[in-house]
Amino acid sequence: MPDAGHRKEQLRLLRDCADICTLTAKFVSRCSPFAKSLAALCGQICEICGNHCLHHPDPQSQTCGQICLHCAQECRVFAMGA
Repeated sequence: MPDAGHRKEQLRLLRDCADICTLTAKFVSRCSPFAKSLAALCGQICEICGNHCLHHPDPQSQTCGQICLHCAQECRVFAMGA
């Protein structure tokens, strides 16, 4: 695979994204006072992951990238909420 290094990085980012999303959902569901801070970090990680995925032309990466960017937007909205 000519882009094996990029794919390894993509998989690392996807794991980070999945882990931070899971943790953020747990904090939000229990109304933790840290939920908004964690959501802001989640938004940052999801944006980085999404942009990385969009650099790969395959349909799975494109879909993943769009989902990650949507998640990033929702996390930021939550983090900025009152």
